[in-house]
Amino acid sequence: MPKRAVITDKAAPAGGPYSHAVIAGDTIYLAGAIPALPDGTRVTGTFAEQAHAAFRNLAIVAEEAGASLDDAVRVGVYLRDFADFPEMNEIYREYIKGDHLPVRTTLPVPLVGFDIEIDAILYTGE
Repeated sequence: MPKRAVITDKAAPAGGPYSHAVIAGDTIYLAGAIPALPDGTRVTGTFAEQAHAAFRNLAIVAEEAGASLDDAVRVGVYLRDFADFPEMNEIYREYIKGDHLPVRTTLPVPLVGFDIEIDAILYTGE
């Protein structure tokens, strides 16, 4: 099964030599999205502002790959401060919807320069 990379200028640029997403068959792997604008400027401010920016980037990449975050089967959320977990859960429900929610792992990690990073795996098959 051939794979296809997705790179878009509609989301924040990748932070290194990798694609925004890779499509392999019916599965789409989304790279970690951070709170940044398409020009690379970091979104600073409240946790909520950063979380919305990161989720928007993830959603844009999903759309560019021909899917949506509602197709997620796994989501990874990485928080600089685990005290932001309850607020993240509220914001998460604005972007990840449906009756069949994906599995999720949320971890505290030593992020530098931003408060949240999110990645996901989407499934678009039957």
